[in-house]
Formats: sequence, structure tokens, C-alpha cells
Amino acid sequence: MKETVIVLDFGSQYTNLIARRIREQQVYSEILPCDIPFDEIEKINPKGIILSGGPSSVYEENAPKCSPLIFSGRYPVLGICYGMQIMAHMLGGKVIKGDKGEFGKTLLKVEYNSVLFDGLDREFIVWMSHNDIVIKAPENFRVIASTDNTPIAGIEDDEKKIYGIQFHPEVIHTINGDKIIKNFLYKVCSCSGDWTPEHFINDTIDSIRKTVNNGKVICALSGGVDSTTTAVLVHKAIGDNLICIFVNQGTLRENEVDQVLDTLKSFNMRVEYIDATDRFLGRLNGITDPEEKRRVIGHEFVNVFEEAAARIGDIDFLAQGTLYPDVIESATSSQKAHKIKTHHNVGGLPEKMRLKLVEPLRNLFKDEVRRVALSLGIPEKIVYRQPFPGPGLAIRVIGEVTKERLEIIRKADHIISAEIEKAGLNKELWQYFGILLPEMSVGVMGDRRTFGHVVAVRAILSEDGMTADWARLPYSLLETISNRIINEVPKVNRVVYDISSKPPATIEWE
Repeated sequence: MKETVIVLDFGSQYTNLIARRIREQQVYSEILPCDIPFDEIEKINPKGIILSGGPSSVYEENAPKCSPLIFSGRYPVLGICYGMQIMAHMLGGKVIKGDKGEFGKTLLKVEYNSVLFDGLDREFIVWMSHNDIVIKAPENFRVIASTDNTPIAGIEDDEKKIYGIQFHPEVIHTINGDKIIKNFLYKVCSCSGDWTPEHFINDTIDSIRKTVNNGKVICALSGGVDSTTTAVLVHKAIGDNLICIFVNQGTLRENEVDQVLDTLKSFNMRVEYIDATDRFLGRLNGITDPEEKRRVIGHEFVNVFEEAAARIGDIDFLAQGTLYPDVIESATSSQKAHKIKTHHNVGGLPEKMRLKLVEPLRNLFKDEVRRVALSLGIPEKIVYRQPFPGPGLAIRVIGEVTKERLEIIRKADHIISAEIEKAGLNKELWQYFGILLPEMSVGVMGDRRTFGHVVAVRAILSEDGMTADWARLPYSLLETISNRIINEVPKVNRVVYDISSKPPATIEWE
């Protein structure tokens, strides 16, 4: 069993970032609900436990808590922000609302040579985000850090290896935040750092072989890095017992079918191409709700795969490229999580499904998938192909999906991609695409009034898709994109640029 550090989620916007920062230190991490029973934690037998921040106050009636056995000394513990406050509160310390909040960059003063601060300066900038403060540390805890507004900004019981810090080491604004996390992982939890692409590949191939045995698997293949990496891993595990299915649901990008089929030939895997355009568009007829679109597409995908499996015969498993962010956003990792949107390959699957799932990437973030893909020898043109949602352009056509509206956004999206790639910005950006809005716009073209469609351009920067910022594209590039779309795409007379970050927005509009 791989060594694991678990992150207990108390509702922080940074919980996923904590997990990523742990993995960047080559230690596997997993996010679990804060109130998970202690016996479930014991089954995992983690090397350590990190308590996330959260929006609640510990003295509120329904404030989230964790099992008190977490503080028994069985496992090393690090509490961050609310995690430190709930630790202090449950162990006999005192937490109150501060006279004033502390938000943003703050100078931290190291008061004691804690192992957390090994190799660090006595003062450095950290990122704070709290109203409540600990005014009394629990018995046997010493104060290890302070700020001008927070006399107790860090505590420790080094005998039990329990630590608390009021600031957020996981955000980039905290100087030395990565070193603090590394000190906890290696000097407190004694991790060895075995979370590498090579270890993941070997462990995953062994796991697939044990799961599938002599069974046959069909793989939902799109040609992107997620599904391609899934297919290569499964193929290495079971060889010709894998049959890849590439479904054209009518919502793919310009020239995508030919590009994907040409690419897949190089892997010597069996690939079946199914053109189900009319079938999917028929099911989407009249549907405008985004969640219903995803549900319909997810269900119809499974129907297509199960029919293909029945035709091929003796198929027991469906492999797909589900990632950890898909699981998190579909709220299947925590009973307390708020569902952001249903991903067609997670929450969009039907409850009763004959095929059993094989999801080798289910616990990986996107950047980890890319590292694994490169280790597998997958070409860079696939590894760095920008993410494309499973429902395709159906969720980039806001409102009803029709062939005409799909053709408009397909042509506009192709122009956006071509111009961004021509400008050499494609590797810097996480994603770039167009969205067809449901509103119509009055315009003037050739001295005549027009009433045409509106296309929004979206280009964002991100590390893993969990958070994102809008890209500051050059005005000249935006001008070129706008001119080309209006001149070359029929019935479009207006182009707008989306300058929303995630959160509060999501990357996709639906």
C-alpha cells in the first residue's frame, strides 16, 4: 500500500490546493470528509493527517468537527487555519472572534524553533484569512509563531506530533509555504516520497490486471490526454483484451474525428469508430438545462458502449478517463460537498449499469496525468492538447443544441484555437474556446441592420482546473479573433471576452 497523507475537508476553498501541494512533494494525498469515522482512517493507516481551513467558527452550534481520536498521537496532525482552531477548541484551548480580521499578506514571526520552520528565516510573509483567533493554547502546547494581530499564530505538541498554524502554507502568497509542508511530510511524518509517475504506472498496471483478470474491456476514447493515457495503461495491462470505442456524438470540434483516428492508429490498439451524431442530437432536442444535457449525454454514452459491448461479446468492463477534479466537483468524495456540476463520466452515469468501471486516473490531477503520459511515451501533441469536456460543444452552446448552432460555434472555436496557436500562446494557456450565447444582438453589416448571434471567447490560466484566472490576451490578438469570427462565421455579429476567474465562475459556462 502506498504511503498516504489524508486531508480532512472542513469546507475551505483551498482544500484541493493542500492535496496538490502534498503531491508536489511526491507524497500521495487524498481528501476525505472532516467527520469521517476514525476506524475508516485506521484502514488507510496514513502517514499523517492535515486539517483544512473552513468558513465556520468553532464556537457555533453546528460547527464541523472531526473525531477526537485524531489527536490521540496515533498519527501526526497539522491543522491549517480553521483546522488549528478546531484542534485548539477540542483540546481545551480557547477560540474567540478577534477584534479585527486578518486577511492577505502578513508578516509572521517565528517564536520557537519548531520542526515546521526548519531552515526558514525568523520572519517571513504568510497568507492569512481569518476573523477568529486562538487566545489560549491547549495544555502541553507551546506557541511557535505570532503576528502583530494574532499572538498565537502557530502551536505544537511535538511529543504527540500535533501542529497548528493560523496561516495558509498551500497558497503561493505564503513565502516558504512549500518548505513548511515538506518539513511536515518528511521530518514529522517520515514520508519517503514514493508518489512518482513510474510507481503509479507500475502499481496501476498491476491493479488493472487483478481487477480485470481475463475479462475484456472497452475504453471510452476521445483522443485527449485523459482517455489516451487510460487506454495505454489498460493496454499495457491486458493487451488485446482492450477494445477502444471512439464515439462521434456530433458535438466534436472542427476536423476532430480525422485527427483523433489518425493519432490512435500509432498505438496499435483496436479502435472502433461509431458515428452517433443523429442519435445524440435527437436525445438533446429541446433540452436547455445544463445538468440535463450532461445527464442525457452521460446516459447515452453508456447506452452506446453497452450496445457495442453486446455486439463485440463477452465485455465486462468500461474504462474511462475520470480525474480527481471530476470526482470532487461531482461531489462524490464527500457527503457534505456541494455539487458544482455533474461530470458525464461521474454523476452523469446511470445507477444501473451492466458494465463495471475501470478508472485508473480517478485519483490524479491533470498535471499528474500529463507526467504519467510522458512517462508512458505518449506524444506531446496529445499530452498538451487542451482539455475538452466529455459533452463536447453541447455545453458550449448555451441553451438548445441544434446542428446549426453547433456549426456556428464549431467554426468560431476553430478560429479562436488557430489564432491563439499562431500567436504561440497555446502552451501557456490551460484552455481556450468559444461559447455561443442564447441572446441575439443588433448590428450593422454592409450598411444594413443585422440581428445575429453573440460568441464569447474564453481563455484561462490554471494548474489543474480546480482554480483558474482569465488570460490577459493581447488586444491585437482579441481584435484579430473578433474580426475573423464576424467576417467568416455566418450569422454572428458580436464577439465578447470572458474576464471571470474560477471561483466564482467555472471554466465552462455550463
